Amino acid sequence: MKKALITGITGQDGSYLAELLLEKGYKVYGLKRRNSTPNYENINHLMDEIEIISGDLLDLPSLINAIKISDPDEVYNLGAQSFVTSSWHQSIYTGQATGIGVTNMLEAIMLTKPETRFYQASSSEMFGKVLEIPQKETTPFYPRSPYAVAKVYGHWITVNYRESYNLYACSGILFNHESPRRGIEFVTRKVTDAVARIKLGLQKELHLGNLDAKRDWGYAGDYVKAMWLMLQQPKPDDYVIATGKTYSVKELVETAFEYVGLDWKTYVVQDSKLIRPAEVDLLLGSPQKAQEKLGWKPQVSFEQLIHMMIESDLKKISATL
Repeated sequence: MKKALITGITGQDGSYLAELLLEKGYKVYGLKRRNSTPNYENINHLMDEIEIISGDLLDLPSLINAIKISDPDEVYNLGAQSFVTSSWHQSIYTGQATGIGVTNMLEAIMLTKPETRFYQASSSEMFGKVLEIPQKETTPFYPRSPYAVAKVYGHWITVNYRESYNLYACSGILFNHESPRRGIEFVTRKVTDAVARIKLGLQKELHLGNLDAKRDWGYAGDYVKAMWLMLQQPKPDDYVIATGKTYSVKELVETAFEYVGLDWKTYVVQDSKLIRPAEVDLLLGSPQKAQEKLGWKPQVSFEQLIHMMIESDLKKISATL
């Protein structure tokens, strides 16, 4: 039986990845930072099948201990301060958790079980002020937030450990990927939750920032399959994971309101306070390498994704009424 350790297991990606690995017969361990109000909502249905280990990406001894306990064949580093907006207000912490935390995990693997295969969750935000359209593995990075800068560090430290110590270490440069398990602070879930509340008469307005920002949005359940595929290859490498299609926030809003039969212009308020200090206007990834080398393709369309999220929010909110 293969064993895997997932950091960030309680998040959107961690929960979908845990499901996938369990289906494939893995023994799954999750690293969980201790806090006074633990949130297991995304993995409640898996708690009898996984083992939680207490640890923190900022605490190397706890990571070494987690590697010793789990003895993993694969480590998926999904843990981070992952919200771009918060990174402006918590820039030092973001640098530590999202950047230095990667080094700590790589050190723990190297010191404890160097044959472990390592996956680093890189981000399309690293491309930032894009220098090429579409963005691919060779496109230069131009990060536009403390989060993106920290992700660039995590990406390059992974490359350095691979090349310096011959570790099997990969980075997946994932473009925006969403699901009903997405945190409410992210724009897709903010929109679908608001649309559900407006439809049910519980909310009157939806405040948004830049409606013209464009993103390449996919389904998280599809994207975790790419993570797993990367660690099954003969040699480690880095891959862009994307749909190759882009939609604006305005198109997201239109799709969501149209699904419930409402006119978005009646409810959406553009709020200057929600504009980022440095905006990322367009992210569009090329999944060509992932398709050719991994045999990976997204299965869920943008429209299907938004409809899925609205249905989930309608069901969740209705259950509380």
